[in-house]
Amino acid sequence: MLPAVPICQASIAIYPEFIAAIEEISARSCGFRPKGTVEALFSRDVRGELNTIIAVHHGVGLRAEPLSAEDARELEPALSEDLEAAVLRPDEASVDNRALTAATVEAAKRSGAQFFSGRAVTSIWREGDRCSGLIVGEEKIAAASTIIAAGCFSANIAGIAPFAPVQPAKGQMLALRAPGVSIERVLWSDKAYLVPRNDGRILAGATVEYVGFEKSVTAGGMEKILAGAIELAPALASASIEETWAGLRPDSPDHLPILGPTDVQGLFLATGHFRSGILLAPVTGRLIREWVTLGRASIDCERFSPLRFQAAEAAHRATSL
Repeated sequence: MLPAVPICQASIAIYPEFIAAIEEISARSCGFRPKGTVEALFSRDVRGELNTIIAVHHGVGLRAEPLSAEDARELEPALSEDLEAAVLRPDEASVDNRALTAATVEAAKRSGAQFFSGRAVTSIWREGDRCSGLIVGEEKIAAASTIIAAGCFSANIAGIAPFAPVQPAKGQMLALRAPGVSIERVLWSDKAYLVPRNDGRILAGATVEYVGFEKSVTAGGMEKILAGAIELAPALASASIEETWAGLRPDSPDHLPILGPTDVQGLFLATGHFRSGILLAPVTGRLIREWVTLGRASIDCERFSPLRFQAAEAAHRATSL
């Protein structure tokens, strides 16, 4: 995901403004917590691992500060005594994705957006080299600009697969309730992450599984998450499990977002965000608006063009001749 770092940084920079606008229009809270992330390290070769993590972050312009185990536990007392060291990433934040989605929908409705919920889009409505809208069942819905942002289902819309060959990447998660366990920041390790919510829940996740559109919660997935969560914060062993679920992320062949105009006039893509969909929401909205209204983007997004897959296929065919 290193090529996506610049747009991730751009999105983080405008997140407070994005949240403020949505909360003002919708009159709903999004559960935004700009408190940073603590990455916990348990490796015996912690010095080498710590230096590598700091160097990589600084090399791409991201703030990261080394912490001793003692300093890390002072910041987050729930962290394990087995911790060897940690990294503080102070510019990171978390947001309640469900609350954000509900607030965004409400803000859009109050701003005049029209929704056609529960109706499946089967195809784009193409007339020659132009996309004139969408086909929903037997109905054609006209639009001057059409943006496909259907996540891992984008490739199922007829006419879209060449631009967005995405597949679902399943992620299992669970929500814990642990009275007496206080976690302020996102806690991260190489096995799991913990995300505190304003309502007192602690979310733990997440797996990455390529099993098609299957969304069941499995014993193996829960075992993996719980083991990582308890290693991070041992007191969670006595937590109650309030909810389990699984979601499907849209993953592209190169694991990078698919953003921007296509070679079909009026057709734009915003999908393939993989594990960074919520993170990239503000900048995605801004970039799509710029492409639609100005015909250009304020950030270089050539690396994320929907045309890259057809170009790669053409190059492959040429070298195979």
